[in-house]
Order: sequence, then C-alpha cells, then structure tokens
Amino acid sequence: MMFFRSLAFTSALVLVTLFYSSVALALFALRPRPRWRVVSGWARAVIWLSRVLTGISYQVEGLQHLPKEPAVILSKHQSAWETIAFQLIFPPQVQVLKRELLWIPFFGWGLAQMSPIAIDRSRGSGALKQMAAQGAKRVAQGFWILIYPEGTRIGPGKRGKYHVGGAWVACRLGIPVVPVAHNAGLYWGKNEFLKRPGQIKVRIGEPIYPQGMKPETVTAKAEEWIEARMAELCPA
Repeated sequence: MMFFRSLAFTSALVLVTLFYSSVALALFALRPRPRWRVVSGWARAVIWLSRVLTGISYQVEGLQHLPKEPAVILSKHQSAWETIAFQLIFPPQVQVLKRELLWIPFFGWGLAQMSPIAIDRSRGSGALKQMAAQGAKRVAQGFWILIYPEGTRIGPGKRGKYHVGGAWVACRLGIPVVPVAHNAGLYWGKNEFLKRPGQIKVRIGEPIYPQGMKPETVTAKAEEWIEARMAELCPA
C-alpha cells in the first residue's frame, strides 16, 4: 500500500511541478514578492498532496519566536520536505542554493522565479560575497533568508559540520538568526521513493541577535540549540 501511495504522490508531484513551472515562466515580469506568492502555491499543493496521498502531516512549535523583521533561518536539512513546507511555515523567504539547480528544465526555471540566492560554490570565499550581496537585496525587498548550515541533507540521527556562511550573512546585514530543528527525514527520506505516513515535528527557537558576536559564535549557539532539539526529535 505504501508503494502505491508513494507512486500516486510522485505522479501528482510531477504534474503539479510542470503546471506551476509554466505559470512561473509567465509571471517573470511581476515584482519578486507578488511573484513569490503566486509560485508558492506549488508548495501549498505539494504539502496538501503529501498529506492526502501519503499521510504525512506536520506540527510546528515556536511560531511565537519569529521576529517581526526579516531574519536568517538556520535549519537542519534532512529531505526535500523542508524546502517545500517552509514556504508555508515562515514569512516569504528565499533559499540559498547552488546555481546549477536553476539549470534543471521546468523545475529550475520555476525556482528562478522565487528569487533564490544562487551561488557558485567553486568560488570559495567569493561565494560568501555573493550571498551577502544578493542577501542584502532580498532583505531590502522584505524577504527572509533560508540557509542549511550543514550544506547538504543529513540523515536522522546524524550530524554534519556547521558552516559559518549563514551567520556571516546575518552579522554582515545585522539581522537575527532563527534556529530550526525538525525530523522530516523519518518520513520523507533523502532520495527515497517511499514516503512513510506520520507527523513531522518542526521546532523553532528564539532568535539569536548577532550584534557584538562573531559568525563562529552565532553558528555555535544555533548548532547547540538545533542539535539539542534533534536529540529529542530523532533519538538514537
């Protein structure tokens, strides 16, 4: 049964992605915020499909911690789920991603209409400058910035190296950092076809204001909070 439900979801996901990618291409003339709101309908459709077809729901704790002003979200990264669902959970945001994703036919074209911060990872320190420059523009437009400090998807119960890029951008722009933990990988695993029914839990921490702190200190504070929550959400 799980196989057929996952197959139905994947088929519906492809159709919805093709539709919204086409819509996104037709909206390129709109300003970033209105364009983001229209295209984020894709995320709403996908999360609805995942609930109806695969039985995956979610619960959020800590919404009261969200600051009024734009912030940098530093989140655990376990699957594709959070890249989609966070469009619904948090204020309008842009994601930091490798520029190669924008080259994927249809999906990448639609993704480009959501004004992501696309960086060239091969540039090393130049990538940080790209993040700061593009991030300043997005924050001026009212967007939040979503960054996965471990840089890649890490399975439940595992821990990657936390990079300082997100905190560096927050310090450079003078905006708070919001740490986020979740256990999406238990139900929507990395590169896994099968989707397991259950309730994903998302935990949002109090903002970390970077004034007077080095990026390394901000990163350490976020990592400490995130990993403490992960020990509760994904116990060994």
